[in-house]
Amino acid sequence: MKSEQSVAIYFWLLLAPLFWGGAFVAAEHVITEVPPITAAALRFGVAGLILLILVVWRGQVNFNGIMKQWVPLFLMALTGIFGYNLFFFIGLDMTSAINGSLIMATSPVFMTIGAVLFLHEEWNKRVGLGLILSLLGVLVVISQGSLATIVQLDFNRGDLLFIGGLICWVSHGLLGKMVMREVSPLITTTVTTIIGSILLVVTSVIENGWQTVPQMSLQGWGEMLFMVICSSVIAFLVWNQGIQQVGASKASIYMNLVPVSTALIAVFIYGSVITVTQMLGMLIVIIGIYVVTIHPYVSKWVDKQTIL
Repeated sequence: MKSEQSVAIYFWLLLAPLFWGGAFVAAEHVITEVPPITAAALRFGVAGLILLILVVWRGQVNFNGIMKQWVPLFLMALTGIFGYNLFFFIGLDMTSAINGSLIMATSPVFMTIGAVLFLHEEWNKRVGLGLILSLLGVLVVISQGSLATIVQLDFNRGDLLFIGGLICWVSHGLLGKMVMREVSPLITTTVTTIIGSILLVVTSVIENGWQTVPQMSLQGWGEMLFMVICSSVIAFLVWNQGIQQVGASKASIYMNLVPVSTALIAVFIYGSVITVTQMLGMLIVIIGIYVVTIHPYVSKWVDKQTIL
């Protein structure tokens, strides 16, 4: 039963990069109507309220666990919700999406290193091979197979902000593994989302953009609703559940699917063009994830059938 649950969470984890990739596409339009920090504050503020209602309805408030872990919970909110979004949106305004994507594509590597060093998670050749394959696939997808695109990149101050976002996201994942030894993924997601949204609301005051929220278009509200329910509530719940069950290193490799899902959503919804090279890159990413996550279970199943 435990083995079946472990396999199931690997498939549930596919929802996180799918919804985060969709959020990237949706946010590109939303921030043309509402300032970026205000949009982020609205997204996580509403998500926090939905999560709080869910927690109260299910009667799962764990005050003892929250009080014991309040420092890492606050740090998770500060890094993964507030810091990451702040660095991401401001950095995207100062550098290219390609630069930012390449920097964030290294997050599984650093999260795996951190998990091995500080959380004593497993490291072996299979994990290393999977990381290399998935990172290579991301590079192919983002650069469209053109080495010149990578070589000609011009790094600037916006890239430094993305490095700050990278540090925040890696810290968020590692802290989550420690917190969820005593606090459930639902409570963890709820508390960090509420704290992070409060920090975003306070910071959004400098934009003076809340008066633009009622003027959002129907498309803007639809995209915001998607980011609230799918990209915030569901994706972060699944992500935290995955970190708790399979560890930060294995869960983190799914981050390499974000540019893949972004590209696919742009193709199917917004009519963008995708090349054969990009499709090859996507396949490499999927193979890398398979090697790290599902492959051991498939191998055990095959061995079992052979014995029988």
